[in-house]
Amino acid sequence: MAEQAKPDRDALLGELSALTATATSADGAVSLSVNTDGVLTRLRLTDAVSRMSPDEIADAVLRTYVEAQRDSAKRTGQLLAPLGSGGYLMDRLRWRVQFEPPTPSPAPAAPRREERTDAVLQDRSAEAPAVAPPPGPVADDDFYRQGPRMDQAW
Repeated sequence: MAEQAKPDRDALLGELSALTATATSADGAVSLSVNTDGVLTRLRLTDAVSRMSPDEIADAVLRTYVEAQRDSAKRTGQLLAPLGSGGYLMDRLRWRVQFEPPTPSPAPAAPRREERTDAVLQDRSAEAPAVAPPPGPVADDDFYRQGPRMDQAW
């Protein structure tokens, strides 16, 4: 019986580094990508989230994230299969494929308004008071002569 050749280490590491899994929610409001470790690398929300409650947005993001993680785990497992199917890493990949987040208890629905004024991502830059720019650079001698102080950084 011939022994199966092991994959090229550098090629395998390159494929694992480049692996990206992307998922989109059923309504298209949430799209995200994860890397081979299941770490979130991109998150995009469409205007559809403005018609959703915070709980609905959170649930859509979580469900979409789990979907992308499952795809990432399956593809990572396929890349690593020539190395064997045992061990901690493969157990973790199998766990990620089977993971199901807990179902949140439904919260009472908040009344929806046509125009929301309490939006978290609302542009309020025009409301900010004008702030004078900080004075020019301070010479080193002046800086050290003043001693320790706690200036607000912003």
